[in-house]
Amino acid sequence: MTIAVIGIGLIGGSLMIDLRKRGFADKIIGVDSNLQHRNIAQLCGIVDETDTLENAVDRSDLIVLSTPVDANCEMLPLILDRINGTSKVVTDMGSTKGRIARVSAGHRNRGRYVALHPMAGTEFSGPLAAIGRLFDYKTAIICDPELSDKDALRLIEKMLDVLNMRKVFMNSSDHDVHVAYVSHISHITSFSLALSVLDKEREEQNILALAGGGFESTVRLAKSNGDTWAPIFLENSHYIIEVMDNYIEKMNLFRKMIAEKDKDGLKALMEEANKIRKILN
Repeated sequence: MTIAVIGIGLIGGSLMIDLRKRGFADKIIGVDSNLQHRNIAQLCGIVDETDTLENAVDRSDLIVLSTPVDANCEMLPLILDRINGTSKVVTDMGSTKGRIARVSAGHRNRGRYVALHPMAGTEFSGPLAAIGRLFDYKTAIICDPELSDKDALRLIEKMLDVLNMRKVFMNSSDHDVHVAYVSHISHITSFSLALSVLDKEREEQNILALAGGGFESTVRLAKSNGDTWAPIFLENSHYIIEVMDNYIEKMNLFRKMIAEKDKDGLKALMEEANKIRKILN
């Protein structure tokens, strides 16, 4: 199995580390527009070699798109054109699926593509952030599986089994709604909190010195790469704005209770929020 990984960062790099260690990949060809990323990936043994996108696609059995979601959308139709008449399989690691579903819809080689979103990651980026076992026991969402050829779907499911991932199937639009609520709003909240604290830090130099575990865990995602997350927010803007409106409504409820010194109202809101324990445990 020769795999081309397009985008050698946290996700693509971590994926290749485990696929090599676990015997799924015999040869890995890396593609990245960043020369430093290419060099690091080779020095660290994440890839065997680097090449151009066209050459990597031609030489590989499996092509993994692991670039920002807008770049994935631009490349996918071109790659599907290029693999015409072959048994090559293409998958992507993107956090949104609506647009990529639209740009691939009706393509003569749509069946060779499997839409995939592994629900795993950290706040770090680049090939030096790549780590083994990142995907173990996490959830992988396969979108619109009925549109993929059976052999292509089997290959991606086999890859996920090698990664010890739990498979969930859904359509692209449902996927984007769900990730807006469970993933994307978490990042926006973290970015917003970080900006608020940094504003205050300009006035009071000791505020960050007082930051404890609660602050650190809440603001951790604010370290995430803007090159990755800005396209995600824009690609999934419809659902993200919906969840942001809902979130702002809840924030205003807390604001109202606090302004009115309504202790019982605050306790009721928090007790309602505590029900999330039953879902997360």
